[in-house]
Amino acid sequence: MSAAMLNSLWHYRGFVLGSVQREFQSRYRNSLLGALWTIINPLAMIIVYTVIFSQLMRARLPGVDNDLAYGIYLCAGLLTWGLFAEILGRSQAVFLEHANLLKKLSFPRICLPLVVVLNALLNFAIIFGLFLGFLLVTGNFPGWVVLGMLPILLIQVVFAVGLGIILGVLNVFFRDVGQMTGIVLQFWFWFTPIIYPPDILPQGAAELLKWNPMVPIIQGYQTIFVQATWPQWETLWPMAVISVLLCLLALSLFRKRAGEMVDEL
Repeated sequence: MSAAMLNSLWHYRGFVLGSVQREFQSRYRNSLLGALWTIINPLAMIIVYTVIFSQLMRARLPGVDNDLAYGIYLCAGLLTWGLFAEILGRSQAVFLEHANLLKKLSFPRICLPLVVVLNALLNFAIIFGLFLGFLLVTGNFPGWVVLGMLPILLIQVVFAVGLGIILGVLNVFFRDVGQMTGIVLQFWFWFTPIIYPPDILPQGAAELLKWNPMVPIIQGYQTIFVQATWPQWETLWPMAVISVLLCLLALSLFRKRAGEMVDEL
């Protein structure tokens, strides 16, 4: 990201933060419990995944002697995948959704993807904070290795932002991109070991997972929260490089097409 773009974002920080606040408030406007739903919904989901699956359905994670292991495995994968899917899904439509704003006001267009990312991270912080609290209460908190999720989270966000901006720009010119994104995300989800451990897959299917860029990221989280050990950093370095290159490509495409996008909206 160039210095000029960073300066523009800093100059319009009030616009960005105000947009994040307005979107968060509008989500629970006219509801009796208001912002309490930000706690109730994810807490219910965590209880379902951990208690229902692990205790009532007796689901077990192979090789791990912990009744809650499969529920924790599910949460570690589903909650972090949810962040990726939210950034990607909203980024691909962000320029179309704000077409009137882009036509009427003069401001750095890159502010819109930033608002999407900040909103997604705010939601993720609330949900994952509850998950960490649940781990503390149940005696399954992984300890200091939880800090290992920070570099993984950074790689994931950079990857999602880069891919999301590219799809967002392309979607302005080719509207089929938005329709395809939802379909691809569904297949991508099931092609990622979130619900199932990769050990149960046939050899051929397990080999295909090596081509899925989200696998080392999701497995990194699962390693931290299920096994309470540091992730395998050597599997994450290639994703870090890919994410940075993808983000640079996205910003280059955005700068070249930003002017044309307004005419297409």
